[in-house]
Amino acid sequence: MRILHVNKFLYRRGGAEAYMEDVAELQVAAGHRVAFFGMAHPRNTHLEYAAHFPAEIEMEPPPPDVAGRLRGVGRMLWSTSASRGMDAVLADFRPDVVHLHNIYHQLSPSVLRPIARRQMAAVMTLHDYKLACPSYQFLDHGRICEACLGGHFHHAVARRCKDGSLGSSAVLAGELFLHTVTRAYSPVRLLICPSRFMAEKMAEARVFPARLRHLPHFIDTRGMAVKGTPGGPALVAGRLSPEKGVDIAIRAIGRLPGGRLEVAGTGPEEARLRRLADTAAPGRVRFLGLVPKSGVHELMLGASVVAVPSRWYENQPMVVLEALARGVPVVGSDLGGLPELVQPGLTGELVPPGDPSALATALEPFLATPDHGWAMRDRARERIGSEFSPERHLERLTDLYAEAGAPLARAAA
Repeated sequence: MRILHVNKFLYRRGGAEAYMEDVAELQVAAGHRVAFFGMAHPRNTHLEYAAHFPAEIEMEPPPPDVAGRLRGVGRMLWSTSASRGMDAVLADFRPDVVHLHNIYHQLSPSVLRPIARRQMAAVMTLHDYKLACPSYQFLDHGRICEACLGGHFHHAVARRCKDGSLGSSAVLAGELFLHTVTRAYSPVRLLICPSRFMAEKMAEARVFPARLRHLPHFIDTRGMAVKGTPGGPALVAGRLSPEKGVDIAIRAIGRLPGGRLEVAGTGPEEARLRRLADTAAPGRVRFLGLVPKSGVHELMLGASVVAVPSRWYENQPMVVLEALARGVPVVGSDLGGLPELVQPGLTGELVPPGDPSALATALEPFLATPDHGWAMRDRARERIGSEFSPERHLERLTDLYAEAGAPLARAAA
């Protein structure tokens, strides 16, 4: 098959890009031909069609000048350059299927029009809740909010959901309203949801419910190092932002005499979290800053438990799969897609979100009795190896391509 992956960034920037890169590698290894389309960016690693990419534009933070902001809003709603570039790539590469990822803002659904005109098969992996929530996360100033569910996007403006800004919230709400009423995403034949929770929430939001399909992410455990000795501190790994609930983990450690926490990551909350650690758990929280992926994996092997105390509807965070695959149990919030990954008493524990006392109670046996988590080691690895294998994922994904209309009998070129 010839598969065109489409994402606004074409380098390992976040979870969406990591998944795209990893699944493309699987497909190439299986004999398929893969190409990429995205926005121009100095860090892009896929440049075969770079001449057709729309120009780089930064949205976070938004451009400082009025002209720049207007260009940004225009790009969000419709991008002639992205549509023209996509059409040129489709004409040259002639994909059997177009696999879309995060195309919001920098590319916009304008890239879908050439796909529709050429009647090509297209699927889209949903990495967040953007098609149902203007601010992506179902959060209103740090609290779960579903006011916009079902197309009531004016609530995002009234609540100023985007950074407390009336203007930014209005732009995001207007963008999603326009794309919803015009059915801008209708050329996508199947929408792939990594968690069942996401599929259910999107169906509830009436986002093409008949086209939603559940396909979990994957992780390759072959040759992977496994936790070799029991014990160690608790570990939190990820962006230090309010929805991740790192402050909850710090307060929980403060309730456990002798408990230790390592924090891998950076983000807007770092300074506040450091101050909190100094008062809530002095000397027992170690901030490691930005740690490369290999370093995070080493930290997992030395941890007794990985904590994921999120306040928002996590979809299917790779940090959970990576920890369990290494035999490290996970304590996470009973929220979003996390309950699909963590089996209480078998591979970790689930706790109510935003509750430091409940998190402390769940973490205590892992930190105080090393053998407690050690007993979950093999069970965690077995589940990941059987349910989230690359082979199983690729087989199911290929089936979804066929369901979307891709001619699977065509030989790779």
